[in-house]
Parts: sequence; structure tokens; C-alpha cells
Amino acid sequence: MTAAREQRLTEVFVEVADSLVEDFDVLDFLHRLSRRCVELLDVSAAGILLVDAHGELRLVAASDEDTRLLELFALQHDQGPCVDCFRTGTAAVNIDLTHAATTRGWERFAARARQSGFTTTHTVPLRLRHRIVGALNLFHTHPRQLTAQDVTLAQALADIATIAILQQRTLEAAQTEASQLQTALTSRVILEQAKGILAERLSLTPDQAFNVFRSHARTHQQRLSDTARQIIDGTLGATSFTSPGTSSTGPTESV
Repeated sequence: MTAAREQRLTEVFVEVADSLVEDFDVLDFLHRLSRRCVELLDVSAAGILLVDAHGELRLVAASDEDTRLLELFALQHDQGPCVDCFRTGTAAVNIDLTHAATTRGWERFAARARQSGFTTTHTVPLRLRHRIVGALNLFHTHPRQLTAQDVTLAQALADIATIAILQQRTLEAAQTEASQLQTALTSRVILEQAKGILAERLSLTPDQAFNVFRSHARTHQQRLSDTARQIIDGTLGATSFTSPGTSSTGPTESV
């Protein structure tokens, strides 16, 4: 493992330690983790799915807009390696999206993934012992396989996400695990509404709007969901946000 990769991994564990505080923002953590997966595993994109209180998978984080739309497509059509991974609790890696034999059973998902520019995908379960709460999905836009070490790290990152999510049950004893997950999923709907409003007001792409939105929330030390509500109710107008040209210069992100 390179020094840069070790440093990034250390930062992930520091972020997990933050989950021990009461005002921990699960949604923001999962968003950051999706980006960390791209950096640490040298993949093109990542997405995270969680199960809701009714046992249905929902998208909670994605590293870019194309991945977000692809994950939504998988959920809407109830097919894809991510759906299978959640149901079986078994990881599947180095799946060639251009090969009919490896995509049998979810041909529509594979076709949509190829349209998005992806050629290879991998998925690992979000689990703690026998409890499965979702799946972590990874994508490549060029032919590349994950090594055994990469797969171990991918599962470790998925386990980290699971621990962070379930940790909230201990800190918020009055709530059940299902309600905590449902809160994150409900917050996501609010985020999407706010992102759409901001994109329209500032004439930005969804990815650009979210970068501006998230930068504002961090600068003012607010939860993403609180900032989203202020955008929706009009408390925060377009003039409250920094233009994309002066915002964070990091990779374009989405949830």
C-alpha cells in the first residue's frame, strides 16, 4: 500500500471516529465515503445503497451524477449486481459489463451501465456479521480488475459504513435502527429537491449545484439536510452561494 493510500485510509478511520458524537451527519459521511472509495480503490465511480424500514433498497450516496442515475435505474428495474449482492450478502467483483455471460439476468442494467461509460463493476455488501443493511457498488470506465487486496479493502470500507450507520442506534437509544436508516433516506429526498432548486436558480448542472450546496453547508458548519431545508423554504437565496469557479477544486461529486 502506498503512503498516499495509507494516509487516505487513516482519514477514513478518523471520519468514522466522528460517528461517536451525537450530531454526526450519517448522510454526509456516506457521501464522503463514496468519494474515498474512488480515491483508495482507483475506481471511476462509487454508489451506496441502504435498505429502508420497509425492506426496500434506496440510493443514499453516489460519487457523480451518472452513477446516481444508474443506481436509480437498477432500483427501478429491480436488477443488477448491487440488488443481487444485497439479497445474497455475497460480494461480486470484476464483472465484465460487456460480456453477455457475466450479465445474464440483468441485461437492461448492463446496457444502461455501458451507456454511462462503465465497462466493469464490483459490489460488496454493507454488513455486520449476518446483518445486511445495503451494498457498496464500484465502477470502472476502462477494463481493470480489482486485486485480492483491493477486494479486502473494499469490504473493509463497506464494513466501516455499516458500523457508522448502526452506531447511531447506540447514541440515539430512543430511535430504532430502521427509523435511523429511514431518516437518512428521507433527508436524501430533501437534498435532491434542494439540489434541483439551486441548479435552476444558478444555471448549474446537478453535480455543480451539489458542490456549491455542500461547500456552503461545510463553511457554515451545518448539516446538509438543514441547508437543504433553507434552500427549499427560501431562507437561503441564490446570492448566498459561492459560484462554482470559486468553490472547492476537488473532484465533481454528487449524492
